Amino acid sequence: MKILVLLFFCSISFKSQMLTSVYFDYDSYTLTKNSQRKLDSLAQLKSNMKFKIFGNCDISGSSEYNKVLSENRANAVSKYLMSKIKNNIKLESVTGLGKEKQINDNSTEELRGKNRRVDIFIDRIMAEGEIRSGKTFESFFSRKISEMKVKDTFSLPNVNFVGGRHIWLPKGNKVLEKLADILKNNPSLEVELQGHICCDYDNFDGEDLDLKTFNLSFTRANAIREFLEKRGISSGRIKAIGLGHLNPVAYPERAEEDFVKNRRVEIVLLKK
Repeated sequence: MKILVLLFFCSISFKSQMLTSVYFDYDSYTLTKNSQRKLDSLAQLKSNMKFKIFGNCDISGSSEYNKVLSENRANAVSKYLMSKIKNNIKLESVTGLGKEKQINDNSTEELRGKNRRVDIFIDRIMAEGEIRSGKTFESFFSRKISEMKVKDTFSLPNVNFVGGRHIWLPKGNKVLEKLADILKNNPSLEVELQGHICCDYDNFDGEDLDLKTFNLSFTRANAIREFLEKRGISSGRIKAIGLGHLNPVAYPERAEEDFVKNRRVEIVLLKK
């Protein structure tokens, strides 16, 4: 299973949590030059930020060995950042997760390389009681195709998911059937499905309880892609990616309604 993990980073203020990851060679916790450059950029953030650092491994070796290796990777990143950051950035935690948070099935060397990483979660330090409202998008069904623009993002109203699973709630069925009909009737359309999760702010992505992988936002988008393929839409017209918890509609979630809003998939028009 190919997983696309998107790396979000910028040097300006932002409303939602960001992630960047650095990668390691097999059985190594030595930072590469590319990783050092990425960490140097992180240290230049100007706003008051907090970082959480999580080390990870692929499935090679014992759990005990990989636990130590992941801790060494996390500590290597922490030590490097500590030498660079200023007082406006707080290192909140440094954790080695071993091989417990696999984001894919390790079936190829490329995928195994995605698991040999350290994730750095970056969040603005919030005032007590502060609530952020993320960007919401108009419905994909609110405009004629001729009125849409390439790269526009739209919501799929009522397409929300069971917590921890890539199964959508029943009210999403009619919406997705309607989406399939639009794609059938407009054979030149190409779209990107962007999956989201709620709640799990100690990982880039959530655990898919059915598949036992930590790529829930991707598996949600991919479930819709597979649904559309079964209705005759060519796979070449549909791209699926996972954005984890980086773009919540409601943050932090305070009620079930907020959780449901964030368990969603949005759609981007790639080609008309």
